[in-house]
This record gives sequence, C-alpha cells and structure tokens, in this order.
Amino acid sequence: MSAVHTFDAVDAAGALDHLVIGGRTFTSRLIVGTGKYKDGAETRDAIAASGAGMVTVAVRRVNLDRTSESLLDFIDPGRYFLLPNTAGCYTAEEAIRAARLGREVGLSDWVKIEVIGDLKTLYPDIQATVEATRVLVKEGFTVLPYTSDDIVFARRLIDAGASAVMPLGAPIGTGIGIANPSSLRMLRELISEVPLIVDAGLGTASDAALAMEMGFDGVLLNTAIAGARNPVLMASAMGKAVQAGRAAFLAGRMPKKLYATASSPMEGISR
Repeated sequence: MSAVHTFDAVDAAGALDHLVIGGRTFTSRLIVGTGKYKDGAETRDAIAASGAGMVTVAVRRVNLDRTSESLLDFIDPGRYFLLPNTAGCYTAEEAIRAARLGREVGLSDWVKIEVIGDLKTLYPDIQATVEATRVLVKEGFTVLPYTSDDIVFARRLIDAGASAVMPLGAPIGTGIGIANPSSLRMLRELISEVPLIVDAGLGTASDAALAMEMGFDGVLLNTAIAGARNPVLMASAMGKAVQAGRAAFLAGRMPKKLYATASSPMEGISR
C-alpha cells in the first residue's frame, strides 16, 4: 500500500507548523481512533493511510493483558503515540479508574477523558469531566477532555489543568459535520491558552478541512473513517483534508464580496 503524501506547512514566519500538546510535538494534526473496524488489519492499514501520529485506544474495550489477540498487536508504539481514552465511562470515578489502569499497564500517562452524560446523544457530563480532569492532572496525567462547545465549561477545563480542549463537532458517530459553527468559532476566538481539537461528529473530508480552516489546532476522527465504504481510502482523504485545511487557514482566504471582481484587472487596457 502506498504511503499517504504529506507536506510540512509553515506559518507566516516560515517556521514549521506542528501541533504541540503538553510540551510534545506532533507532525500531524490528525488524531484517529481504533473502534468499529472489521478487524485489526484494516485498523492498521487505515491508521497508516491517515498519516496520523497519535492514536486513541479505549482502555475498557481492549485486551490489555495480551493473552489473546489484541488491537494493540496492530499498532506500532514506536511509530504512533498511544492516547488511552475512557470511552464507556459514565461517572468521574469510572473515568479516573480507567485512566489509572491505562497507566498501570504501560499504555501512557496521557488520557483522553470521556464521561458520557446522556445515552441517546452521548453528550458529555461536563461537571464529571471537569472533576476527573482536576483529579488526574494532580496525579501527573496529561489530560485531553472531550467536551461540549460551551465556552464556560471549556474555561473550567483549562482552569482544572487540561492540556487541550476537545469540543464536539456534532454528537459522536453521527457524521453530521460541524453542527454549530458559531459556537466553535466563538471557542476559537476566545481560547488560545491550549490547543483546541474538534472531536466527534465529522463525516467526510470536507468536514475536517472546514474545522481546520476555522483555525482549530487538530481533528480527532474514528467513525468517519471506520464507517466509510472504504476506510483506508477515507483515512487517506482525511489526512489530506486536515493538511489542506490547515494550510488554507495559514494562507488566509480572500475576502468575500457581494459583486464580481475580474480575475484579470481591466486597468490599463485600451477599449
């Protein structure tokens, strides 16, 4: 399988434009999950095609003791940075326990915190998320919480010590895309202390590109890739979309105008 084409975007000063979270640098701004694939081989191939450098693994849904085949057998820890997540947790206590387990078995002292508050929408329980973040930061974890697009709770997570804030684009697994662009734009305008990563609800490459064009620092995807007819091809598309969206944000789009403007200026042309 051919490798995904990548390029290094540069900022306005000409410096390489990489994602930095908790003092760690990532050359890719795409983070991918590992759920819902048909098998380990497809998971491995899709991750490779995406060009992602960080991969999330659900602590509660993976065989950690490795006594039988495990998803972890298909992810090279020398190539990818593993980010344990607390998917499937419904209380702060459950999420804290899962994070500690992930660290104890040697996965990482980083964790993506998910505390689900509603079974139908899978919206996060923000109060519990803030509580879990505060506890785990004190225990030395680098915490990346999944949250709503609410600026107040984003601030509370930052105050609790979160190293990034990960607002949803839309409810988990829906593929809707950016459901509330005005709320996300508000977050992007008002928060600069930590990276902002759109997490959940995106469905296709244009959704990922739009999130990056809005100025977000990264995108986390799972179902959009695993649920595609061709997950490996979609993974490649997502990797390119994140790169293109980031480059477009750095380049700065042209102003929108109500009326047409000729591409070739008419000044100086005799009639």
